[in-house]
Amino acid sequence: MKIGLQFAMPAEFHALPGARDLPPVETVSGVPFFEAAPGILACAGGVSKVNAAMAAEIFCLKYGVDLILNAGVAGCATDLPTGSLVVASEFVQHDVDTTAVGDPIGLVSTVNQVVFPTWQPERCVSLLKEQGVSAVTGRIATGDWFAVKGSRAEWIRDTFSPLLVEMEGGAIAQVCLRNGVRFVSVKSVSDHLFSEKQAEEYFDFGQALDALGRVVLPLAQSLAQEFC
Repeated sequence: MKIGLQFAMPAEFHALPGARDLPPVETVSGVPFFEAAPGILACAGGVSKVNAAMAAEIFCLKYGVDLILNAGVAGCATDLPTGSLVVASEFVQHDVDTTAVGDPIGLVSTVNQVVFPTWQPERCVSLLKEQGVSAVTGRIATGDWFAVKGSRAEWIRDTFSPLLVEMEGGAIAQVCLRNGVRFVSVKSVSDHLFSEKQAEEYFDFGQALDALGRVVLPLAQSLAQEFC
């Protein structure tokens, strides 16, 4: 069982214990890949959908992973406390719009679907619970926009009803679907879209990183054992 841990930012990857001291196995298309544990590779593929898709495709095609676990921080569209963990039940892409030609909002062409489910989110919550960690499940919306308070954020909330909004997971879900690779995603709440203190929260998300760093590698190892 090979697992790829995919983060967006180096700060998220460095939240893993000992990650700062790991030498890269190799660098592919400008993305360093690391061995986080036996059978578990990791990378910080970059922010936004194109970067995320490229790194995920490398995991699938070059390294032949059986599962990608996407982890990172995300903005909250509800009132979950900072540092809360969310296991994605599904992803939508809020910035895909071909309604002008009669498609439903959010429809991703070629695969022709709006919603991208993840692999057994409730089982992942159970595995986290075995670690003594609480998590909830819910929909996450992805798009190439850092979500901030305003009419656009309100439209995303009212149209897609996500718990969280971020910039990578939906793209990784799409790549995994095309490659027949299982996909799991765990996010930690870093800020709140409709808070007057959102910017202050985002630039001080150490609590969210700590919560993430404690659970990601143990979860990946538990998932590996599921398939042994």
